[in-house]
Amino acid sequence: MTKFKNSHVLITGGGSGIGRIMGRIALEKGAKSLTIWDINEKNLADTQQALAPIGTVYTHKVDVSNPEQIKAAAQATLNACSQIDILINCAGIVANNKTFDQQSEQDILRTMNINATAPMLVSLAFLPDMIKRNFGHICNIGSAAGMISNPRMSVYAASKWATIGWSDSLRIELKQAKSNVHVSTIAPYFINTGMFDGVKSRFFPILKAEPTAKKIIKAIEKNRNFKGLPFGFHFIRFWQAILPTFLFDFIFGEVVGIFHGMEQFTGRK
Repeated sequence: MTKFKNSHVLITGGGSGIGRIMGRIALEKGAKSLTIWDINEKNLADTQQALAPIGTVYTHKVDVSNPEQIKAAAQATLNACSQIDILINCAGIVANNKTFDQQSEQDILRTMNINATAPMLVSLAFLPDMIKRNFGHICNIGSAAGMISNPRMSVYAASKWATIGWSDSLRIELKQAKSNVHVSTIAPYFINTGMFDGVKSRFFPILKAEPTAKKIIKAIEKNRNFKGLPFGFHFIRFWQAILPTFLFDFIFGEVVGIFHGMEQFTGRK
């Protein structure tokens, strides 16, 4: 039986992109309810209309950079479906492709609040009940940028390094407690959802949304601790460890072209 069968699922940032696709897959796998949090009201309405024929869908407009909105939405979610069994922290932003000296305080704080702080606060709202029931799964969507430094996305990279570090630390804590609550950390490369429009990738193909969403759902079902997408990104830290910095920068930054990917970034309008 699939892990999603009869489960109550919450996806933040689920009104578009891979979040919406994962919501559809969860319902197709028999989820008892799907709750979508998103800041975009039109995306929420479109998602509700598209997915309601498949199963029970609840939607809440939430700015996850606002702790009070997280608390209110968490209570509304529990009022509607009593519990959350699978939480997927998918909400995220990339503000721009400016170098760090050109960043604004507002963009720094908002990026960190949405990408790094929000997953912690959302998880905190539901984790104690999961621990009490000794059942649940938290999946945190990080990024390959949380494993390899990249110019013109320093703040985004910082937020994703934070997400990966926190997420895996939480996994270890639950393992030490012998809890049946699982944590999966996902680190995908650029995905063609519009969020990274304009990005150029010389070596690694930009990921397609549908198969990427399916791989994340499968990682949750198999209780994967960590999944890099594509698989080669599992070895980034290995190469960082054995290569001198100048050689790593040259091979991956210049030859593979990772350090130039954000130069023509436009992002989702």
